[in-house]
Amino acid sequence: MSNVSLRSEKTSEAETIDIGTRLLYLSRSHIQQAGGASSNIYVQAIENALKLHAEGLFVQPLKPYLRTAESEGHIADRIIAMPAHLSGSEPISGIKWIGSKHDNPKERGLERASGLIVLNDPVSNYPIAVMEAGFISSMRTAAITVVAAKHLAKAGFERLTCIGCGYIAKAQLLSMLQHFDSVKDVFLYDVKKEAAHELALYLKELFPAVKMNIVETARAGVEAADVIITCTVTDKPYLPYEWIPKGAFVSNVSIMDVHKDVFLKADKVVVDDWDQCNREKKIINQLVLEGTFSREQLHAELGEIVSGKIAGRENDQEIIVLNPMGMAIEDVACAQYVYEAARRKGLGVWLDMYR
Repeated sequence: MSNVSLRSEKTSEAETIDIGTRLLYLSRSHIQQAGGASSNIYVQAIENALKLHAEGLFVQPLKPYLRTAESEGHIADRIIAMPAHLSGSEPISGIKWIGSKHDNPKERGLERASGLIVLNDPVSNYPIAVMEAGFISSMRTAAITVVAAKHLAKAGFERLTCIGCGYIAKAQLLSMLQHFDSVKDVFLYDVKKEAAHELALYLKELFPAVKMNIVETARAGVEAADVIITCTVTDKPYLPYEWIPKGAFVSNVSIMDVHKDVFLKADKVVVDDWDQCNREKKIINQLVLEGTFSREQLHAELGEIVSGKIAGRENDQEIIVLNPMGMAIEDVACAQYVYEAARRKGLGVWLDMYR
């Protein structure tokens, strides 16, 4: 077996990878210490990944869903395999293996989703790192909303609403408030009011100048907002077009929240990847099967907007909807940024592959 050594800026033995013999393990704590506690690293990675996506410089098979209770199971109960390769100046390959059970928080006291990301050296295809995926996954999902809001939300927007106040919502709002200091009001709604209160208290400590508002209904939150983010585990749409104010941007993170008429009446519908979104009987897929929506009716994939190929928001009256199904290239890109930062800082645990 031939070994190839990769070295970071430091040259100690602890900083050397012998590809084919060792790999680096990064826990959630390691990820956060490497800079992953801030949204900046993920926003940079996502912008780069989306530009590569727009140029076709990637390989990304459709992700398979492993469901063990297909007929009666909840839509959020699954394990997903998400492999991808990114080309460009620093090529990387990898996979995210992420499981989810909608009742984990209530029944087991666990986060809803958990998983691992494996990175592979693109020359030999040997694994070079494995890391906790739940935290990266939540922060990369939030970074997608941040990147999209730069192009699709009204400039200087002041009112931000989040429907659902769990783990994903926390990452979304933390990231949005770190990047948009124009926000004056945050509106929070959750079917469990205590979750909204807990999130409000957490955010108020970090952003004391922003007013936190707990609303009694999802409709009240939607109608009050310039930017609306859905972060629920619903399997039934509840958000109709009539609730959405003129000029609003909707980041439909949890995918199943908005009614079909939102996609049909919105001024612009944007996805991260058309092929990924048009499957698994999600709302867009349902509309395509019914013959009421198509690739031609789509405004753009997000990478086309980020790279400047297609315009984003063009006036303050447009209602724009982003349907981010989630792409493996986003996870792999973020994991690569985290991995490189961890290497520079000497973080992580080295694992021997054969002894």
